[in-house]
Order: sequence, then structure tokens, then C-alpha cells
Amino acid sequence: MRTLNEHIKKKQFKNVYLIYGPEVYLRKQYRDKLAGAVIGSDDTMNYNYFEGKGIDVKEIIGLCETMPFFADYRVVVVENSQFFLSSQEELAAYIPNIPETTCLIFVEESADKRNKLFKAVSQKGYVANMASPDEKSLKLWIGSALKNAGKSISERTVMHFLNTVDNDMENIKQELEKLICYAADRDFISDEDVDAICCVHVENKIFDMITAIAMKKQKEALRLYEDLLALKEPPMRILYLIVRQFNVLLQIKELSVKGYSVQIIAERTGMRDFIVKKNMRLIQSFSFDELKQAVNECADLEEAVKTGRMEDRIAVELVMIRYSS
Repeated sequence: MRTLNEHIKKKQFKNVYLIYGPEVYLRKQYRDKLAGAVIGSDDTMNYNYFEGKGIDVKEIIGLCETMPFFADYRVVVVENSQFFLSSQEELAAYIPNIPETTCLIFVEESADKRNKLFKAVSQKGYVANMASPDEKSLKLWIGSALKNAGKSISERTVMHFLNTVDNDMENIKQELEKLICYAADRDFISDEDVDAICCVHVENKIFDMITAIAMKKQKEALRLYEDLLALKEPPMRILYLIVRQFNVLLQIKELSVKGYSVQIIAERTGMRDFIVKKNMRLIQSFSFDELKQAVNECADLEEAVKTGRMEDRIAVELVMIRYSS
């Protein structure tokens, strides 16, 4: 991202870019910042946009070959094409010969580094991986967004906020906007504001449920389950999320026993570092064998529900009662 910002700031552009990675918010932000810096946000004559599968490669090449209209560059944006997960010999062969007057921007969720097109873009232009930011970066981003809106927040409340909402940056941005509007006449955001206005992510409720199970707080676990049912969450989805949470704990347990740091575990599992920290506290309540058994038993219960041998609600209740007793 630092290199992209340098290109934008100095107006020294490559002729082809690949912006990819898990963060939708960052992909969109840098797509628009880069295109706007190259030709300006109002230039529709020299801007072409393609999205989705089945895009005609010859049409893309044809537009890249078209001279810009009273401008230095033509911008061609190709988004969610999945070109970097399949064979694109024609496009890969074209990239080294792209005109100096064209800026071709690919925007993708994922990309295979072994892909010929990926290698071609890397050699001719620049590849930017929009990886999920770590805890420190998220805190700075949230603090900056609130400061720009004339609000302040404590570090403890930031963590409460992050532990409440879905951690996709697009969602965080939406929840921040709600907080800013809610505290319109105040300059300080509190825990109570977060609890009052922010949407509690279902997976956070699942984490709270697993925590209650680990602490042998059976009534609390069952209450949280009833809350999820009241939110119209299907029992099978709840069971799936419970299995996934036990799997997360098992992965973290395996890696932590080997002595890996929080940062390494986050990289290996694809989780944010503060989520790993949160789960690190919870794995102390389970042995490795207990977690392995829980994953296997939950999988068996899923199978029993799918084959009609058990009702879905009973399956979830069995898991909670068995491991919270």
C-alpha cells in the first residue's frame, strides 16, 4: 500500500496494476484512488470498466490499444474476473506490450502467484496485496476516522467495538458511521454507545457461547443459543459455526503448543492478531484431546441431522449440554 500511495502522490504510474486480497474496502478504495489520480474522477471518456466472469479478453486488449481522448492516459479497470486463477495465455502475452498511454487495473479477491498473468503483471507493473490489517493498524484507522468526525474513543472501547462487530473493514466503516450519528451531540464514544447501536456479529455470539461452555456456565450458553434462535439463525448454521469455532481453537492450540507467536499463528490461520489473542485465552479451558473430540462429535451430529436421524435443535443442545456439564 505504501508503494501505491507513492505512485499516486508522485503521479508516477505503472501501465498495469493488480490490486488483490481479502479486504473489499481496501480494494475498492485503492481502485478508485488510483484511477482518480491517473485520469481524474470526472473523466468518463477515458475510463472503461469490466466486472465478473466471461469478460472478452480481445475487447480489453482493444480498449488498451485505443489512444486516450485529449488526455495522457486511458484507464481500464477489470474487477472480479478470476483471470488470476485460470489460464490467460493471450492476456499474459499482451501485458509486456501494453501502450505507455494505458493504465490497466485488475481488482481481484484472490490470485495465484504461479499464474502466468500474475507473473506478467508483476514484471511489467505493480502487484498490491490488500491483506487484513493487524490490531494496531485497525486501531489507528478507527481513531483517525473518529478524529476526522470530531469524536474520540478510548483504547478499551475500541477493543470492545472490534469484539462486537464483524471485522470486515467495509462493515467496520458502516458501524463507525452509525456510532458517529448516534453520538451526534457528544465528542466521546463510550462502551454504552457501542452496545446501543452496533450490530453484534453472529460469530461473536458463538464465541461467547463457547466461552460459557468452557466456563461450565450452562444456563448462559443456552440463553445465548435462544438469543440466536430469536434472531432467526437456523440451528444448522449455529451448529456449523460452533464446529468452526472449535476448529479455530484446535488450530490455535496446535500452533501455540509448538511455541509459535500470536503473529505467526495469525499468519498461518489467516485470522487477525487480536482475534488470535482472544482465542488464546479460551484454549486454556480445553485440552487438545477435548477440542479434537468436540470437533469430531459435532461433525457426527451434523451428519445425524442431515440424514434425518436427529432434529437440528436437539443436536445443538446436545453439544452445549455435553461440554458445559
